[in-house]
Amino acid sequence: MIDFRYHLVSIVAVFLALTVGLVLGTTMLQDPLLNTLQSETADLRGQSEELRAERDSADRLNEGADRLADAVGDDVLEDRLRDVGLVVVGAPGADEDMVASLEERAEAAGANVQGRVSLEDAFVDDGGATFVDELALQVSLTPEDLTGGPYDKAGVELGRALAVGLDEETEAPEEGASDGPREEDAEESAGPSDEDGSKGAEAVLAAFEEGGLISVRGNPARSADALLVVAPAGAPEGESEAANTLLTGFTTALSETVGPTVLAGGTEAAGEGGLIARALAEEAPYSTVDVAGRPTGDVVTVLALAGALEGTRGAYGIGEGVSGFLPEPLPGPIASEGAEDPEADASSSEQDEARRSASGEEE
Repeated sequence: MIDFRYHLVSIVAVFLALTVGLVLGTTMLQDPLLNTLQSETADLRGQSEELRAERDSADRLNEGADRLADAVGDDVLEDRLRDVGLVVVGAPGADEDMVASLEERAEAAGANVQGRVSLEDAFVDDGGATFVDELALQVSLTPEDLTGGPYDKAGVELGRALAVGLDEETEAPEEGASDGPREEDAEESAGPSDEDGSKGAEAVLAAFEEGGLISVRGNPARSADALLVVAPAGAPEGESEAANTLLTGFTTALSETVGPTVLAGGTEAAGEGGLIARALAEEAPYSTVDVAGRPTGDVVTVLALAGALEGTRGAYGIGEGVSGFLPEPLPGPIASEGAEDPEADASSSEQDEARRSASGEEE
């Protein structure tokens, strides 16, 4: 019969064997394991230092590029936007400093920045589409001709209010119209009461502003030869995907109504879920720039605007799907009215010289 002492001895023997095994195992494996861990740690530390050095070099290079852009930007952009009426449209969340620097760079290129239209958060709020739709129909003289979704209609009507040279019949009625203007009201509201015919356009902008959808700075009514739309700043969050879809359709309607349009933003706007990424995915009919917000990118944005005025569309910057960092070839300066074309002058001089030479040979 096995007594208690046998069980006790057996248990002690098992624990003793485990202890001896652990001691032997850790002693034999300690050095190889530590050597491996130390080697991998050293490799990772080396890679980290290399990446940090590359980042520092890239930062210094970008800093130098920005200083160069500041130094020569005005010369590069001179007259690229001469006498162009420009209106800036800021999407909800657009960075104010970016908007201001882009306006300043456009003015240095000769543009007349007529004003700014900032879209409020309420413009793309979930559940606000019905109000946007109703307001677009109310301010339109031809609501039966408006097609598409609420933001397409809003883009058309705001585009008509901003664009230079639209026919008077596209002017909007005074506020308070509901089912289209009556004949006597149409004559009063659509007919211009001042030199630039902006009465109806100002009424449209005022209606959207009083509805809490936009805020207006300056005098953008009936003044836009071109549009610069600034994308939201920061990483997209929450309902951004739906908002980007609405803003893409809205910007497309704006560009189709006004004409030359550029959507500009920082690199985050070209990342997953960004507004520029959405515009590129939908092959929007306007140009995009994803490096705005620093001097180099602001210069590229103005060149993109100049290219759009020449009928060129492109996606510029460093994000996925771009056609290049900047337009190629670079758009030329806009000649002032009455200015002679230097290339034509050179060609004429060559022709005169050739005629003189021929005359001398005949003599």
